[in-house]
Amino acid sequence: MEVRLPEMKESPFDDLMAVKGEDAADIRWIGEIHQGTVGIKLRVEKVLFSERSPYQRVEVVQTPGHGRVLINDGVFMLSERDEFIYHEMIAHVPLFVHPEPKQVLIIGGGDGGTARETLRHKTVERAVMVEIDGTVVEAARRHLPGLSCALDDSRLELRIEDGIAYAANAVEASERFDVAIVDSTDPVGPARSLFDRDFYGNISRLLSADGILVTQAESPFYDRDLQRPMLANQRPFFRRLHLYLFQSLLYPGGLWSFGFASKGLCPIRDFDPVRVRAAGISFNYYTPAIHRAAFALPAFLGRDRGDLLDPIPE
Repeated sequence: MEVRLPEMKESPFDDLMAVKGEDAADIRWIGEIHQGTVGIKLRVEKVLFSERSPYQRVEVVQTPGHGRVLINDGVFMLSERDEFIYHEMIAHVPLFVHPEPKQVLIIGGGDGGTARETLRHKTVERAVMVEIDGTVVEAARRHLPGLSCALDDSRLELRIEDGIAYAANAVEASERFDVAIVDSTDPVGPARSLFDRDFYGNISRLLSADGILVTQAESPFYDRDLQRPMLANQRPFFRRLHLYLFQSLLYPGGLWSFGFASKGLCPIRDFDPVRVRAAGISFNYYTPAIHRAAFALPAFLGRDRGDLLDPIPE
């Protein structure tokens, strides 16, 4: 039986608010509230992009502290200052665990950061990126060139369509991928079904015998009631389930997580740090030590979600 996620309210989008600084000049701020419990505001110098797509409002703003920031429906997606943490951890962890990743599926990730990191791996022959909202891709191409720089790579097949429908159709077409990365927003609106059992079942059918799925898995502090159903919905299709952690300047609480699901590969036992050095890739955050440490979960996570997770070898 599928485990249903609780309703997650969309974060209210605070309009740019004018406050008076010491020099009486207007200072503008933009803010996000997560789950009605925690919020963050950023000072904004300029709005570079603001359009409503059929799915959401897409914004890119210039900030003094975080560079350019991408915002979807009032939720901070990334900042230029720290996006490398998210994108290096979502991509390199599975790609260095899989022995030879050639075919990679990316669901979401319209800003291009996950594709950028994925295509730094010379073993990758083809990456299919399925993003439902072309406006996100347009905003990234125009205002986030450091992220969107790989969108024209000859190995990338960019498809503007529903990732859930793509996965179902790809199963019928007998497609196969070595690694699937779900770079999704919070489970609201069109992204909600990316956390459902049927979707994970189709992804499992698309993966090769030693395939790996990595998913954006929300906050270990604020989103317990989202993580447990997500893991329970993945459990029937994968031999191994894990969570791993990373830091973020913009995400509520500063500590965020990814889900790691595989048909058998262990993110620690099957990880060879020699491959990282041999790859010749220059990182800003990811290292072999960070890779291992990310899977060392705090005690509260082990107690609360350990029944759904597989143990990490000592």
